Amino acid sequence: MQGDKPSIKLGKCHFMVDEGIVLGHKISSKGMEVDRAKIEVISKFPPPTTVKGIRSFLGHAGFYRRYIEDFSKNTKPLCSLLEQGRQFEFNEDCTKAFNLLKQKLVYAPIVEPPDWTLPFELMCDAVITQ
Repeated sequence: MQGDKPSIKLGKCHFMVDEGIVLGHKISSKGMEVDRAKIEVISKFPPPTTVKGIRSFLGHAGFYRRYIEDFSKNTKPLCSLLEQGRQFEFNEDCTKAFNLLKQKLVYAPIVEPPDWTLPFELMCDAVITQ
């Protein structure tokens, strides 16, 4: 960056494309959906054995929380393991919650796109530099 003005690298920009990855989301005419490469990481995530593992998994899953109905409700058994002074016991409820979240992320829905027949404006605060 130059000074306090944000800038973009033209080599990393793509214009007039049908689909692309933006901030971990696949954007296309179908709508916005999760990036399959990121989901592959989550789908291979082993069941956590430590508090650090729970935080890591919830961090990855939380990035896509908008795609999962009742995300907070589904993560409650896992979040309870993060309580201060609580002994770590990855029980059956935790296993169910862990597997449910992984399943919901792998089969996450597509967020419907705007009505393309209506005008809309896309705002960006970056400055193009050469």
